[in-house]
This record gives sequence, structure tokens and C-alpha cells, in this order.
Amino acid sequence: MAPKKGVKAVATKKKTEKVVNPLFEKRPKQFGIGGALPPKKDVHRFVRWPQVVRIQRKRRILKQRLKVPPALNQFTKTLDKNLATTLFKMLLKYRPEDKAAKRERLQKRAQAESEGKTVEAKKPIVVKYGLNHITYLIEQNKAQLVIIAHDVDPIELVVWLPALCRKMEIPYCIVKGKSRLGAIVHQKTAAALCLTTVKNEDKMEFSRILEAIKANFNDKYEEYRKKWGGGIMGSKSQAKTKAKERVLAKEAAQRMT
Repeated sequence: MAPKKGVKAVATKKKTEKVVNPLFEKRPKQFGIGGALPPKKDVHRFVRWPQVVRIQRKRRILKQRLKVPPALNQFTKTLDKNLATTLFKMLLKYRPEDKAAKRERLQKRAQAESEGKTVEAKKPIVVKYGLNHITYLIEQNKAQLVIIAHDVDPIELVVWLPALCRKMEIPYCIVKGKSRLGAIVHQKTAAALCLTTVKNEDKMEFSRILEAIKANFNDKYEEYRKKWGGGIMGSKSQAKTKAKERVLAKEAAQRMT
């Protein structure tokens, strides 16, 4: 039958037959019982995490959602990475002796005394730790630098320390990690550390660190004292708020016209 006038003949494409190699037989996998193992999936969201991990995550979200008063919000402003590295390098030079070193020193001293020799007991320059001891040094104006951990729990232990340092005009800084501070003084954790003096060869570097810390913390105390934190809502809540704002803006625009 001839095609109608005005209608174009549709060219039919010939299907190219796929060449199948007889050596390789197609065997689709059966994922039923007793069959092939299913492919690996990301089941990260279905894991039942330990209670400690769940509490940590819930606490982190709560701290974002709730409004945080300035006294607590100041502990989120920590020392920058480069300056913190320089500070910790200096603190490592003034680590107090550990138990083994103290035992060895006392044994040598006892041996010298038994032999009738005079022992010169020179007071070493070391990092001071312990909240009561640090508070005493600040009140006596003997501290030159106070280092406070940002994650002390309960935070009430150190929440008053920045105000005391500022009142006594002593440089202070807030750094990340109570465990990092604890490692310097051979403890698991340390809420705060303090330097009363440094050796002559380190005085130039120490003065530069003090200037940077004063600029970042002591001079900005009034600014941090008024700045609230938190109040950051989730993505869904933010989307809803933006949608409401758009509707209100549209209604206001219609009223104006």
C-alpha cells in the first residue's frame, strides 16, 4: 500500500543484534535465602549508638539551639591554632617533673645527705596547676599568664576566672582541650594552668605571646561580656521561618499597592 500524500514515511531502524560470547554465560545473582550476599549499603543512620555518644550529640545540638549567656559564650572563643601551637611548645619546656623523676631526685638527695654533702635546692621554674593554687597566685599578683580549658565540666568551676584575671590585669586565654592541658602536667585533665615566670632565653618569645593574647582576650572582654550565643535553629525550622517571612512580605506588599 502506497503512503498517503503529505505524510512522510517513517524510516524504520534495524535493530542490531548483540553479539553474545558463548564462553561467558550470563548468570544473574539471586539474593534470596541461601543465595548470593547482598551488596554493602551505608547503614550509618540505622546504628544504635551507645548512650554516651547519644548524650554527647544531643548536648551539642541543645547548645546550638538554646540561647547561651555571655559568661558561658566566651568559652566558645578559643585561641587560634598557630598561636596555641606556639604557646604549647613553650609550656612543654616548663613541664613539672613526673613521679619517676621526683623519686630519682629524692634518692640522690638522700644519698648526698647520708654522705654528709650539702645539697643545693634551687626552686625550678615550672607550670603551676590546680584551681586553688592558680586562684591564690592570681590574687597575690604572681601569675604572668593563665591558660583556661574551654570544655571544663561543670563550667561553673572556671566561669569566674576570666573576670578575676581582668580585674587583676593578668593576661588570660581560653584554649581547646582540658586533656591537652592535663598532658603537660602529667594528669588526665587540667581545668587551668599558670606561668609565674620564664627563663631569660624565652622572655622575648613570651612577651610576643602575651601581646597577642592580650589583644584577643583581655582587650575584647567588654565585647564578649555583652555577646549572647546559641539560638541557631535546625535547617527545617529555618526553612519554615523563611517561608513565613516571605508570606508576610508578600501581604505587606499587597497592602501597599
